[in-house]
Amino acid sequence: MNTIRLILPRLFMALVVLITASCKDEEPVDPTGPKLVFRYKLDPTQERLGNLGTPVTIPAGNAGQDPVFNGISSHYIELAPSMYTLLGQGTIVYHQPETTAGGQNAIDHTKAMVKTDGEVFYEIPLKDVTPGTYEWLRVSLAYQNYDIQMRIDTTIGGFPINDNFTGTIASFVGFRTYLSNYTINTSVQNVNANVSQGYWGFEGTYFGFTSTQTGTAPVTTVPNPLFNTSPIPSGSCVVTGAFPQALTITGNETEDIEVEVSLSINKSFEWRDLIANGLYEPLKGEYVVDMGLRGMKPRVVQ
Repeated sequence: MNTIRLILPRLFMALVVLITASCKDEEPVDPTGPKLVFRYKLDPTQERLGNLGTPVTIPAGNAGQDPVFNGISSHYIELAPSMYTLLGQGTIVYHQPETTAGGQNAIDHTKAMVKTDGEVFYEIPLKDVTPGTYEWLRVSLAYQNYDIQMRIDTTIGGFPINDNFTGTIASFVGFRTYLSNYTINTSVQNVNANVSQGYWGFEGTYFGFTSTQTGTAPVTTVPNPLFNTSPIPSGSCVVTGAFPQALTITGNETEDIEVEVSLSINKSFEWRDLIANGLYEPLKGEYVVDMGLRGMKPRVVQ
């Protein structure tokens, strides 16, 4: 009898350990189910497009460089069934909050989701996406933060300076953005107002001294291959791209669908090259003319 009493507790403890271990090995249940995932890729080698969605070169008298991105944010993501689907009539899966704090309705930068190259920008449960077949993707870009190279060839305090330096640009390319304040790199800019498309802040550090300036680029390129059948309003930044194979959502998915959104940053930072040497020299009067991205290629990752 004593032997049985000793064995039973041991068997019970062994079963508890086995059951507990089994429970730990099980994957947690996701209550939302499979998701539609958007991941951004910033590609300096992707073809460089103009507003009509066709390849373009840099205009004579200008120069460009591939910026090194620190972060990017979008204001709007829409799936369009066909080339005839007008803006807003597709399936809108993301829309960043807007505000009238600055007067006119504007993108609320305080609510921006800023992501880096290769990072997931947004995901939504597939059960919340209208089933259908989608041939096109529209993405409205709102904010870019990146590093660029600049040349300083001048004399300061009797000392000649002729060298390349790295500067950081915070660029707002949405239709209109409300800014309370924003950080370029280390410098905080207080605005408390709406800014128009193309507004930018620049920060550079030279020999331990930091300087900042702001401005507005006169042009923001927004590639749209559907300009004939589905135009984009002037002043928006809704980039349009075709899926190589249409994205089909049935509503019966059991796994995530991931969409890679490849954005061309091929010479997307463009300036007026007054010195004609391909180097950005703002102290010699050279100025930014365009900061728009240069095309989009979405694809479903298999």
